[in-house]
Amino acid sequence: MKKGILIILLSALVGGLTALAVVKSADTSEKMTVAVSDGSQYRTVNLSLSDYPDFTYAAESAVDAVVYVKVVAKDVVTTGPDSIFDFFFGFGGTPQEREKVGSGSGVIIRPDGYIVTNNHVVEGATKIQVTLNNNKTFDARLIGTDPATDVAIIKIDAEGLPVIPFGDSDKLRLGEWVIAIGSPYDLRSTITAGIVSAKGRTMPNYKGEFKIESFIQTDAAVNPGNSGGALVDKAGNLVGVNTAIVSQTGSYTGYSFAIPSNMVKKVAEDLIDFGSVKRAVLGVTMEPIDDKIAKELKLSSYDGVYITEVLKESAADQAGIKSGDVLIAVDSVKVRNMAAVQEAVNSYRPGDKAELTVIRDGKEKVVEVTFKSTMVDNGAVDEDGAVAFYGARIKEADKDKLERLGLDRGVEIVSVGPGKIMDSGVSGGFVILYVNDQPVSTPQDVINITKKSKRSVFIEGVTSYGRPSYFGFAAE
Repeated sequence: MKKGILIILLSALVGGLTALAVVKSADTSEKMTVAVSDGSQYRTVNLSLSDYPDFTYAAESAVDAVVYVKVVAKDVVTTGPDSIFDFFFGFGGTPQEREKVGSGSGVIIRPDGYIVTNNHVVEGATKIQVTLNNNKTFDARLIGTDPATDVAIIKIDAEGLPVIPFGDSDKLRLGEWVIAIGSPYDLRSTITAGIVSAKGRTMPNYKGEFKIESFIQTDAAVNPGNSGGALVDKAGNLVGVNTAIVSQTGSYTGYSFAIPSNMVKKVAEDLIDFGSVKRAVLGVTMEPIDDKIAKELKLSSYDGVYITEVLKESAADQAGIKSGDVLIAVDSVKVRNMAAVQEAVNSYRPGDKAELTVIRDGKEKVVEVTFKSTMVDNGAVDEDGAVAFYGARIKEADKDKLERLGLDRGVEIVSVGPGKIMDSGVSGGFVILYVNDQPVSTPQDVINITKKSKRSVFIEGVTSYGRPSYFGFAAE
C-alpha cells in the first residue's frame, strides 16, 4: 500500500518536473538573437516568437503631439459664359473668388508651439487653425515652407506642449514595424500600423519641378487628412512625416510614403532659424548603375551612382570628383541610388564638409568636399546664356513664344530652383513683362530694376498659357 502511494507521488513529481521543462522550453519571452551572414556583413535578427509588436507605448506617448490642421484658402473659379456672344466666341465667364477649406495633420516638434506639416497642406492658406488632441484650438501662423521637400513649419502661441523626439531615419530597417498617426477624413488621432516596405522611393515628377525625395514606403494605412502626420517607430520616435499615397481612387490601397525624419529635422531647423532652407549642392549629374556600366567598370555591385558630368567650379569639381567616378558613400553612409544621394547631400548646409567615397579605375578613393550653396548670384550667366535670378534662370523670350502669346517683348523664366521665385509659386515658362511697373525686354532690365528696389519686387506678366498673372517678394 505504502509502496503504491510512493510510486504515485514519484510519478506526480516526475510529471510536474516534465511539465515545467516543457513550459520552460516553450517560453519564448526571452529573445533569441542570432547573427546572420550574407557574405559581406552580419545582420542581427530577432527570431523570438513572442516578439509580437506592442505599439501601446509608442501610440500613447506620441498621440498627444500630433495635431489636426484646418486650412482656409482662397480659390479663383471662372463661371460660365456671361452672354450668348461669350459662348459662341469662346470667351470665358467672370472670375470669382471663393474660400475653400482643407485639412491635414501636423507634429509638434518643440514645446513652445513649433509644428511641422506638409507644404501642400498649408499652400495658399489665408487662415490656419490647429486643434490639439485635448481639443484646444489655436490660430497658427506660417513660419516657412520648402516645396522641394514638401515640408512646412507653422507655430501656435502655447508653451509646455508635448513633443515627439526625432529618431534616426537612416537606421530604419526593411520590415521594421512603424505606426502612422493623423486625422484621415477628419477622424482625429487615428493610429494605424505597418512595416517599412522600402526606402529611398521617389514619385513621378510630371511638372518638372525641383524636388528632393527619398521617401520611406510603408503599408500603414494613410488617407487624405493624414498628410503632415507622424510616422513613429516602436520606441515612440518620429522617423518620418506622412505625405503621400499611390492610389487610383484617391484612398489608401496599400502604399503610403513618408519624408524621412533626418530630412525633416534639417529643413525644419533651417526654416525656424533662418526663414529659408540653406541647401547644399554637390554639382554633379548622375545616373543609376546598369548592366552596361557595371560590366564596363567591372563593378561587384550595382549600389551607388555613376557620375556623368561634373559642373565647373562646383563643390564636386573642387574636391576632385571626375566624370566616370562611381559615388558609393557620403561620410561612410552608403548611397545605393540617386534618391539616397539627394537625401544625404540635403542633410548638409553650404560650407559643411564631408568625405565622399568613389570608385575610380577599380579602386576606392576618398575625397573631401566642401558643399556650396544652391543660390547663384543674381546676374550670373550660365553656359546656355540664361541669367540667374533669385534661384530661377531667365532669358529673353524667343520670337516664336512671343508670337504665340501675342506679345512684342518679354523675359522668360526658363526654369525654377530653390529661391524667392519658387517660393512665390511661379513655374517655368512665365514671361515677365513689367518689374515694379517698368517694362522689361532683356534679363539685364530685370536685374537692373530689381537692384534699385529697396522694399519689394512686383512682377507682372503672363503664364506659359498666356493668362495674365503677377507675383511679388521682399527685396534683399
